[in-house]
Amino acid sequence: MIVTPISRPTHEEVLRVEDGSCGLIGFIAVHSTQLGPAAGGLRMRPYDSEEAALEDALRLSRGMTFKNAAADLPLGGGKAAIIGDPKTKTRAQLLAFARAIDGLAGRYWTAEDMGMSPADMATMATVTPFVAGLPDGAFASGDPSPITARGIFQAIRTTARFRFGSPILAGRHVAVQGLGHVGWHLCKLLRAGGARLSVADIDPERAAWAGQSFGATVVGADRILEVEADILAPCAIGGVLNADTIAALQVRAVAGGANNQLARAEDGAALHARGILYAPDYVANAGGIINVATEILRIRDRQGFVSDKLAALDETLEAIFKRAAERGVGPDRVADETVAAKMQRLRAA
Repeated sequence: MIVTPISRPTHEEVLRVEDGSCGLIGFIAVHSTQLGPAAGGLRMRPYDSEEAALEDALRLSRGMTFKNAAADLPLGGGKAAIIGDPKTKTRAQLLAFARAIDGLAGRYWTAEDMGMSPADMATMATVTPFVAGLPDGAFASGDPSPITARGIFQAIRTTARFRFGSPILAGRHVAVQGLGHVGWHLCKLLRAGGARLSVADIDPERAAWAGQSFGATVVGADRILEVEADILAPCAIGGVLNADTIAALQVRAVAGGANNQLARAEDGAALHARGILYAPDYVANAGGIINVATEILRIRDRQGFVSDKLAALDETLEAIFKRAAERGVGPDRVADETVAAKMQRLRAA
C-alpha cells in the first residue's frame, strides 16, 4: 500500500491511498482538528476521476468542520472517499483503507457514508479502532441514517414555520431528491406528518418503490428540481443548487440532507434574492454525526445525548433564521459567520 501526502493550504492533512493488489484508490482529507479529532464518513462512488474524488473529500471535510462546530461537538472535520462501485467493493479494499486510517493514529475517525454500511465499518474495525457506526458493541451507534433523517425532518418543520407561519406539514408538498438511506427514512417521516410527496432517484426501480410505499408522485431524476412544491429536500449528491437550477426552482424553501448543496458560496445569495428560504445543509443534516459522536466520545446515554443535541441544533437553526431575517441576508451567510466566529474565539483562547 502506498500512502502519499498531498499539500493543501486549506487542510491540515490530505492523503492519497493506493493499493494495487486490490485495486484501491482513495483519499483521506483532514480539514481541522481544532475542536477535536477529525470525524466524518467514508464514501465510495464511481467518480469520473481522481481529481473529482479528491475535490469531494476536500469539500466534504470542510463541511464536517462546520457541521461539528454547529452541533457543538468536540470534533473536527474530516472525510474520506474511495473510487469505485460500492456494489463490487471487496474486503481487501476495506482492510487496506482501514490500515491507512490507522496510520493517522486517531487524528481522523471514519464512519458510514454513501456506498458504505455498518457491516463495512465492522470489517474495517478489525484493523483500526478509529471507526464508528458499528452494528454492535458497548457504544455502537449503528446506521446513522434514521437519526440524520430525524434531524432533517425537524429542520423542515422549523423551515416551514419561518416560511409559512406553521411547522405543520400536513398538506404541504415536499419534493425529495435522492432515496438512499437518509432520503427513504425522511420520506417515512414526511408521509407520517401528512406531507404530499414528489420523489426522484437515479435508480428508477427505487423511485417506483417509493411511489408505491409513500403514495408519492414519481418524477424523473432530471426534473425533480423543477417541480412546483412548497419545500425542496435535496438528499443526494452535493452541488445541486447552482446558477441554472436555482433559476428553475419553483419552491419557497430548501431543507435537505445532501452535503454541500450550494455549488458556490454565492449561490446562497442567489436563493435569498429569489425569496427562497435555505436551511444551511450542515445544520439541517447534523443528526448523523451527532449519533456517530456518541460512539467516538463513548457516551453511555446515547438516546438522551442525541435528543438533547438535536433540540439544541433546532434552536441554532431558529437563531440563524432570525438573524438572517433581521439583517436581510441569506441564512447560509449567517451560519458560516457564526461557525467562523466560534473557531476564531477558540484560536484566540
